[in-house]
Amino acid sequence: MTHPSLHARSTPDKIAYQMAGSGEAITYRELDRRSNQGAQLFRALGLEAGDHIAFLMENSLAFMEICWAAQRSGLYYTAISRYLTPEEIAYIVKDCGARVIITSEKCADVVAAVKSDDGSATFYTTGPARAGFRSWDEALAAQPATPVADEVAGYDMLYSSGTTGRPKGIKRASTNDPITTPNPFLHFLCANMCGMSSDTLYLSPAPLYHAAPLRFNMMVGVLGGTSIIMEHFDAEEFLKLVEKHHVTQSQLVPTMFVRMLKLPDEVRMRYDVSSLKGAIHAAAPCPIDVKARMIAWWGPILIEYYAGSEGNGVTVCTSPEWLSHRGSVGRAVVGKVKILDEADNELPAGEIGGVYFADAPTFAYHNDPEKTRRAYNARGWSTLGDVGYLDADGYLYLTDRKAYMIISGGVNIYPQETEDVLITHPAIADVAVFGVPNEEMGEEVKAVVQPHDMSRAGKALEAELIAFCRQHLSPLKCPRSIDFESELPRTPTGKLVKRHLRDRYWPAAPRAAAS
Repeated sequence: MTHPSLHARSTPDKIAYQMAGSGEAITYRELDRRSNQGAQLFRALGLEAGDHIAFLMENSLAFMEICWAAQRSGLYYTAISRYLTPEEIAYIVKDCGARVIITSEKCADVVAAVKSDDGSATFYTTGPARAGFRSWDEALAAQPATPVADEVAGYDMLYSSGTTGRPKGIKRASTNDPITTPNPFLHFLCANMCGMSSDTLYLSPAPLYHAAPLRFNMMVGVLGGTSIIMEHFDAEEFLKLVEKHHVTQSQLVPTMFVRMLKLPDEVRMRYDVSSLKGAIHAAAPCPIDVKARMIAWWGPILIEYYAGSEGNGVTVCTSPEWLSHRGSVGRAVVGKVKILDEADNELPAGEIGGVYFADAPTFAYHNDPEKTRRAYNARGWSTLGDVGYLDADGYLYLTDRKAYMIISGGVNIYPQETEDVLITHPAIADVAVFGVPNEEMGEEVKAVVQPHDMSRAGKALEAELIAFCRQHLSPLKCPRSIDFESELPRTPTGKLVKRHLRDRYWPAAPRAAAS
């Protein structure tokens, strides 16, 4: 068991977190002091263990300080994406019941637009106070830097990305654990599988509000390593930082791999990435060709896992395992994977069905008992809504989300397979595949493509891409038509918000109910 407060005693001057662009850093001694002051401020405001705060800000040192202040005072803390609409932000603020809401100078205008005047929450901004906001920095400075008398572990309560509907908060039960109690799966994945330790130099390229970046950065603090946090992801800058800081571990998403692989060879191979010992990836499906090229480039250091913020089950796949089970997301390390048909019957190896976890941790969607109920079957097994199959060795393969399965002429078509082919075409930067209405077949396959060069968008490129797809897949799985967009709607963590595209083609009523 360990915690940043313990590292503040053993290695007080070691950098805990450093911003990649500005170079601004905080040591373990400073992190301990500021997180203690934050915890004291929460208590002074009347917050007790089990209460809730929320914050919306860009990647920053303050972001991590607030998380650790909440963690050591027993609070639930919700990080909100600054890329959400005011309506979505207002929904989360109200739904989570936060009593304190913290933002930054850069994001204060966004929060001000959704600020309620009912007095139910106190609003802070980093930097100087402004109309409707107290100064977080000034309030913090007035607090003692000693631990609160009733320290107990708090937890994040993060919201789903809302790729198919309203985001929902995932809340774990508060068990009054000591603050030194780590998340057992995260500790296993980071320390045992990825080799992270106090010697770790971790590079964090993604927005911190998302579950994986936030939790991995928290684990760096638990282990006593150092994290370099990128203000935003840039493919070449990532490689430059690996070389500059001799980065040992990182956590990425497949779109980051694609962007790095599509750099010119002379740029991509300019940087020494040999210090990397572990690269964890998840959050979205990784095309087989993309992952094979990454392993060829970086070596067998990629570790993939499949899990949700719900924490109801986890599979893990190392690079050697993946090379002998290409396309797999691994075998279960938390819970047991079950593949079920529509009637809840277990399916044998090789047959596609709903992916469920048995004998796994339970979860609940905050303020949504109906969605919680739909996530479980009669046997108490839970699902994230994904579709896939197991092979004879028990390795899981995902085919797509159930909501995006295309039914054409009674045949089930899984868009991911088509997307994985199209993304390998050199003209394509991003792609989304989904079903659109077809009077005869019910649905037909549609692709929306983001080309590298928008000036190429048109009938000639459409025909080229359809022909390319048909070289690799059955015509049934290939798009009947392709539209072009300058940018596809992805969350900053790489998840494709496919409903924003698909719903344009289903004006009367989207084919899949929001969940």
